[in-house]
Amino acid sequence: MQFTFFHLMPYRPLDMAERHKHRAAWVVLPNSLYDPKKGADEYQSYVDQLVYAEQLGFDVIAVNEHHQTAYGLMPAPNLIAGMLIARTTKAKIAIIGRALPLVNNPVNIAEEFAMLDNLSRGRIITGFVRGIGNEYHATGINPFFSHERYQEAHDLIVQAWTRPGPFSFEGEHYNVRYVNLWPRPYQTPHPPIWIPSQGSSETIKWAADPQRKYPFLVTFSARDLVARYLNMYREQARQFGYEASPDQIGWATPIYVADTDERARAEARAGVETLFNDFLATPFQMLLPPGYMSLPSMKNTMRMRKALGARKRLTADELIESGTVVVGSPRTVRDELSRLRDATGAGKLIAMLQFGVLPDELTRRNMEMFASEVMPHLKN
Repeated sequence: MQFTFFHLMPYRPLDMAERHKHRAAWVVLPNSLYDPKKGADEYQSYVDQLVYAEQLGFDVIAVNEHHQTAYGLMPAPNLIAGMLIARTTKAKIAIIGRALPLVNNPVNIAEEFAMLDNLSRGRIITGFVRGIGNEYHATGINPFFSHERYQEAHDLIVQAWTRPGPFSFEGEHYNVRYVNLWPRPYQTPHPPIWIPSQGSSETIKWAADPQRKYPFLVTFSARDLVARYLNMYREQARQFGYEASPDQIGWATPIYVADTDERARAEARAGVETLFNDFLATPFQMLLPPGYMSLPSMKNTMRMRKALGARKRLTADELIESGTVVVGSPRTVRDELSRLRDATGAGKLIAMLQFGVLPDELTRRNMEMFASEVMPHLKN
C-alpha cells in the first residue's frame, strides 16, 4: 500500500459553546471567534507535523482546500505546499483537492500547480474536487452548474499542461483567448490527478473512464459504504473493459493508535467527537444546496449521513463501530485496515492522524505508532 499523511488543519482553540450558537462551523460562524495569534501557532504546529510525516516514512503528505470555516484553515493549500517543498526532500506533496468550479479562471490553477511541480522537481500530486455544498454558499457560485464547471475546468487545466501554446479555449463556462503556460509542469505529461469523493455515482463513472483512470478516494464514510463505493469504481472499470489496479483505489479515514484498545479510545474520544459533531456537522440545506447533486447521488449521500447518525450527537464508540474512524491497538488497527483493503483491492490509504481537537502530543505519538506498528505490516 501507499501511505499518505493527510491534514485538515482545524482551528482547535474554537470556543465550542459559542460555536453551537450558530448553525455550523462553516460560512455563518463569526470570524470574531478566530484569534490570529492562536491561529499562527496552529499553522506552525500543523506544518511541523506534515514535515515530521516525511521523516517517519510516509510516501505522501497531503493538504486540501476549504473556505470560511473553522473545520480547515487552508483556503489556499498551495501556500502550505510551497512551505512543504522547502522543508522536505523525498515525500510526494498532494493537494487533495482544489475545488475547480469555484474559480473564475482555471488557468490560474494550472499555473500554480506547474510552478509547484517545478519547485519540487516533480513531487506534486493534484487532487480535483467540486467542493462540498458549503463552499458554494461561501463563494456565491450557482451549484447547479457544479458538474459542468468542474469538468470544463479540468479539461482546460489538462490542456494547459499538455498542449503547446498559445491556443484558445472556448467552453460554456470558461473562455480564454490565450492559454500559454509559463512554466510548464516538471512531470510528463502532467502531475498525477487524484479524485476524492463521498460516493457520487457521476464522479465514479467520470474518474474511471479509460481516458482518465484517475485514482478514486472515498472520504468520511462508514466501512460498508467505503467498500461499496470502491467496488462500484471497480465494477465501472470492468464495464469500461479493464480491471482497476490497486493504485487507482483508496480511502481516507481518521486513525488513532495506542498501546491498547481502551487507551486508544480514551485518548481519541475528544478529537473524534469534536471532528464530527462540532467541526464537520452541517445542516442538510447547507451541505446539499439545490442543484448540487443528481437524485441518485443525493440518495447515496443521505444514506451515508443516516449511517453517521446525522440527527444526533455522535459518540466515538458509534463512529468506531461503524468503521468511520479506526481506533485501537496496533493489532486492532492493522486488522481493520487489512479487512477493508482485502474487500476492495485498495492500494492507497489516506491517514488522518490529527483530527478535531486532538493535541500535538497525542498526534505525534499517534503518528509514530502508526508508522512503526501499522505501516510496515501493510506496506507490501
